[in-house]
Amino acid sequence: MPADDRAIELAIVAARAAADLLAREIIALDVSERLVLTDVFVVASGSSERQVKAIVDAVEDALAQEGAKAVRKEGVAEGRWVLLDFGDIVVHVQHDEDREFYALERLWKDCPVVELPPDVHGHPSAGEAPEDRTLGQA
Repeated sequence: MPADDRAIELAIVAARAAADLLAREIIALDVSERLVLTDVFVVASGSSERQVKAIVDAVEDALAQEGAKAVRKEGVAEGRWVLLDFGDIVVHVQHDEDREFYALERLWKDCPVVELPPDVHGHPSAGEAPEDRTLGQA
């Protein structure tokens, strides 16, 4: 059974909040067929511990506005890999180096990708208008 509508809605809210703080390589994976504890993993990365923590704060604030509260948080003090468990979704915010090393996308490559709206897929590079970005970019 694929992820339910509420989990996908929360994943999109979390991804948008991360994108607003310039998170990179934002992806959502439907892990509902593999895990009984959650439906969607949202993974994003930041270039510094400070940015990771800011992304985490933004995600928590955005999801709180949707009535979702993290039931578990890990790694906040270190700011290298923060896990936020909201029940329906789990948000992983990783420092770029940790993201590359642990490669969650590779570990969960058999899980379907949840389609995220175009405004989540990074910020345009110099000279590129936001509407020029394709959905497949991360």
